[in-house]
Amino acid sequence: MGKLEDWMVYTKLVLLLFIAGLLAGKGSIENITPVIEGNTSLIGVLIIASITFVAFEGFQLVIHAYEEMDNPQKNIPRAIYGSIAIATGLYIVLAIGSLATIPKALIIQDKEYALAAGAQTILGNFGLFIVIAGALLATSSAISGTLFGASRLIAVIAKDRFLPKSLSKRIKVHIPKNAIITMSILSFVLILSGELQIILEFGSITFIIVSFLMAYANYKKRNETNTHIFPAIIAMLGLFTGAVLIFYFIYTETPIQLIYIGSIYSVLILSSYIYSKRKKPLPNNMYNA
Repeated sequence: MGKLEDWMVYTKLVLLLFIAGLLAGKGSIENITPVIEGNTSLIGVLIIASITFVAFEGFQLVIHAYEEMDNPQKNIPRAIYGSIAIATGLYIVLAIGSLATIPKALIIQDKEYALAAGAQTILGNFGLFIVIAGALLATSSAISGTLFGASRLIAVIAKDRFLPKSLSKRIKVHIPKNAIITMSILSFVLILSGELQIILEFGSITFIIVSFLMAYANYKKRNETNTHIFPAIIAMLGLFTGAVLIFYFIYTETPIQLIYIGSIYSVLILSSYIYSKRKKPLPNNMYNA
C-alpha cells in the first residue's frame, strides 16, 4: 500500500500539473485580472480560507507513523513542511491555469466541477479525462493516507481504553485491521448521508477544532516540545478565528446545514459520554509507563 500510495501521488501531481500547463497555454493573463474584485472583502477571503482549510489537511497524519519511520525526529518536520509547500504550489498553479482560461462566470456556475467542465470546453474530452483521472487519484490517495494515519491513532486510543479494545488489534505488527474496517464503514455512511458541501464544511470545522486543541496542548507543553510562545499563540488564534468564521458562514448562508452538522456532533458527544461511563481509562501511572 505504501508503494501504491507513492505512485498514486506522483501520477496525480504529473496529471494536475499537465492540465494546469495546458490550460495556461490556452489562456491569457488578462483573464486573471483583476485578481481581487472591487466587491471582495477581507472577511470574505478569510471565510473561504477557513472553509477550504480541509484542502491543506493531511500533513498531520504523518505523525501517526512515528514508530514506523526512519529517523522521525528529522523526517517528520521535513514531511510536514514539504507537503504544505507542495500543496500550496500546486493549488496556485492550478488556479492560475484555470482563471487564465475558464471564464469566471463558468467557474462560479459549475462550482465543484468547474475544472472538469472548463477543461472539456477548452481541451475537449481529453481534458475532461485528464481532470477526472487526476481527481480520482487525488481522492484515492487521500483516502488511503487518511486510513493509514487515523487508523493508527484510533488503535492507540483504543489501547488506552477510550474506544473498544477490539479496535487496537494489529496484524503484521503495525496494521490496525479492525480500526481500518470501522473507519471505512463510517466514512461510507457519512458520504451517503449528506451533500459534498456539507461534508466539506463538516470536515473543515472538525479539522480546525482538532487542530486548535492540538495547538492548545502544544502551548501547554511548550517547554517540553521546545515551542516558542509566539508561534504557539498565533496558531491558536488563527485556528480559533477560522472555526468562528466557518460557523458564521454556515449560520448566515445555510443555517439548515448547521443543524445537520450539530446533529453529527451531538451523536458523537453522546456516544463518547455513554462509552466513557461504561469503560474506565488506564490509570495515570500506566500512561507514564
